[in-house]
Amino acid sequence: MGVEVDVDHLLPQQIPPQPSRVPARTAPVRPAPVRPAPTPIKTAKEKEVQKGITEAQSLATACHTLQELKTAIEAFNGGKLKESSTNTVVYDGTVGAELLVIGEGPGRDEDQQGLPFVGPAGKLLDKMLASINRYRTTNTLITNVNYWRPPGNRNPTPEELALCSPFVERMITLAKPQLILSVGAVASGSIIRTGTPISRLRGQICDLDLNETAQFKVLPTFHPAYLLRRPQDKSKAWRDLLKAEEFLGSA
Repeated sequence: MGVEVDVDHLLPQQIPPQPSRVPARTAPVRPAPVRPAPTPIKTAKEKEVQKGITEAQSLATACHTLQELKTAIEAFNGGKLKESSTNTVVYDGTVGAELLVIGEGPGRDEDQQGLPFVGPAGKLLDKMLASINRYRTTNTLITNVNYWRPPGNRNPTPEELALCSPFVERMITLAKPQLILSVGAVASGSIIRTGTPISRLRGQICDLDLNETAQFKVLPTFHPAYLLRRPQDKSKAWRDLLKAEEFLGSA
C-alpha cells in the first residue's frame, strides 16, 4: 500500500533467558542444647527437716532391739512437736507379738500418760482386739507413725511424719510381726505410701517391702476414733478384724 509498518511491536516480546541461580548454602539448623533444670534451692525449713531425717536414719539403723529403739526415739530432738509435748509416746504391749497395731499418733491422754491408745479410742481398740483374742498384755504390740502430740490433736504434717518414718520402719523390721493392722487414713497412708482413701483401702491385705529381706503384710482398717463418731461403720471394721484373725490363724 506504500505505507511502512513497524511490526516489531506487534510480535510477542521475548524475555531474555535468566541465568540459573544455585541456592546459597546455609548452615544446618542445630537444635538448641537442652539445659538441665536448675536444682531448686532448699529453704531453711527443708534443710532442717532433711537434717532431722538423716539423723533419725542414723539413730534407727544403729538400734538392734526395740528397747534400744525406744531409747533412741526418746533422745531424738523430734522437732517442734517434741517441744510442745509432755511425753514421747513410743509403744506399748508385748514385744515379739505376731500382731503389730500402728495408729496415727498420741492425743491428750496418750501425751499425759506416755502410752499409745489409752483414751476413749484406745479403750475401743482394746475391745476390738479382744473380740479376736488379741491383747496388748499378751500377744499384741501397739505403736504410732508419730510419737508426739500435734497441737489441738491436728493431723501430723508430711514433714513430721517423715521425721518419724525411719524409726517406724526400723520398729517394724525389729518387731517382725506376721501382720500389721494400720488403723486410720494417716497411719495407713504413711506406711503403704498411698493416697487411696481409707474407705477403699480398708479390708485389703497389702504388701510392704522395706528391703530385700524385710517383707510384711499390712491390713488397713478404720481408726477407733472415727468409729466413735460413726458407729454405723463398726460392722466394716469387724469384718476387717475377722480377716486379721483368719490371716494370723493360717500364718
